[in-house]
Amino acid sequence: MKLGVYTAILHDKPVGEAVAAIRDLGLQSAEINSGGFVPANHLPIDAIRSSQDARDEYLEIFSSAGIELTALNCNGNPLHPDPAVRSRHGQDVIDAIELCTLLGVKRVVTMSGLPGTNAEGTLPSWSALPWESSTLDARDYQWAEVGVPYWKDIQVRAADADVKVALEMHPHNLVYNPATMERLATEIGSTHIGAELDPSHLFWQGIDPTLAVKSLGSLVFNAAAKDTRINEAAKINGVLDDRFVRVAPDAPGIVPFGGKYTFSGWPENASWDFVSVGRGHDVDWWSGFLAALNDVDPDMAVNIEHEDIELGQMEGLQFAAQTLLKAADRIS
Repeated sequence: MKLGVYTAILHDKPVGEAVAAIRDLGLQSAEINSGGFVPANHLPIDAIRSSQDARDEYLEIFSSAGIELTALNCNGNPLHPDPAVRSRHGQDVIDAIELCTLLGVKRVVTMSGLPGTNAEGTLPSWSALPWESSTLDARDYQWAEVGVPYWKDIQVRAADADVKVALEMHPHNLVYNPATMERLATEIGSTHIGAELDPSHLFWQGIDPTLAVKSLGSLVFNAAAKDTRINEAAKINGVLDDRFVRVAPDAPGIVPFGGKYTFSGWPENASWDFVSVGRGHDVDWWSGFLAALNDVDPDMAVNIEHEDIELGQMEGLQFAAQTLLKAADRIS
């Protein structure tokens, strides 16, 4: 098993410094952004396409540090009803498969995406509980008319390239839990579309990520190390907390992911928070999770995703790395 870092948290450092930081944490794997919601700060896409020499030079950054480039990440919404976002993010997935082929990388990490409720819709719409017929109509349109055709095409491209595409099971997407992952795999006849097992989004849904690994089995292609803390507020408001706030498009650090669209601000006194690995669940829990992943694929990459706003950049990574390394030692 390879433990590493998804380098989006290190976006302010050149790729060489980011890779060196991963090495210094005692880890072995790097996942690099190639598009979608986050800029490709650590991937010189034009240079990689230009020549083998450029590709060799780029890969040498990793090999010289003893780090393996295990995945490209292009988390976005390739099914967005806004044509500008859909076109960009949809092409990013296709481009990531191409770039993986050029670099000899075998995994793309992304999201399944979310359309509108019908062909005239202009905004994505996710129903957490489609309990009456209008929401069922919307769900059927999203799957049959948009999601399945797109992912059938990506399945063909990925199979031709022998690159596996791992979907982060993320709410506000068609695929957000094992049941929807299995549905998509069945409907597209998947051999190269499967799951990225990020436990953080499963925790707050009430899913046991270790049982999810065991249920999905060989459909798990890649994993993230990201923790979630369920707060006292969840006892009052539940985990479907909608108190997110609008953030100005020109606010510091805000990255538009489709021209006019930006991410929302986190609510105060939230029902749950993303925290560094070990701050939501202890070493014993992470040891069991890694053991389940190891049973599926002993060569799987598990890359830290750091979004703990209570800890600094390196502080959070160091805490997460120490937790993971201790957990891995218990199963070695």
